[in-house]
Amino acid sequence: MRKSMLAVASHASTRPVQGELSEPHAISALAALAQPTRLAIFRLLIKHEPVGITAGVIADTIGAPHNTLSSHLAILVRAGLLRSSREGRTIIYRSDVEGMRSLLAFLVNDCCDGHPELCDLVAADAVACCAPAPAKARPTKKPVKRKS
Repeated sequence: MRKSMLAVASHASTRPVQGELSEPHAISALAALAQPTRLAIFRLLIKHEPVGITAGVIADTIGAPHNTLSSHLAILVRAGLLRSSREGRTIIYRSDVEGMRSLLAFLVNDCCDGHPELCDLVAADAVACCAPAPAKARPTKKPVKRKS
């Protein structure tokens, strides 16, 4: 691997230029997922999409020490695989579904040369794996009948 590629991979910005994932961005995302704790974090957040969860819940669920969790979260955010938002005094972490779609598209289009059948992939399956979950219907309240 080229020396310059290693330096860029750890410092790639979270958004690729012009919507396409570059090689350094792909390397950064793959490297972020190549660590067991970060993979567990990403998998957990995908299950909680689109609501997201707090860092404390993440730490308790996967058993990660709180003092190292912030480093793992920061690496995943820089790699474009997570995003965070502040809700009052709480920070909610969510998976960045578009970031994962970009990574999958990069792998299919770049590595498989645009021929998903070479990798035994069907393009629709690659996209469907990261489709947002359908919104759950809220139960409607029945009107209360009052006796007169």
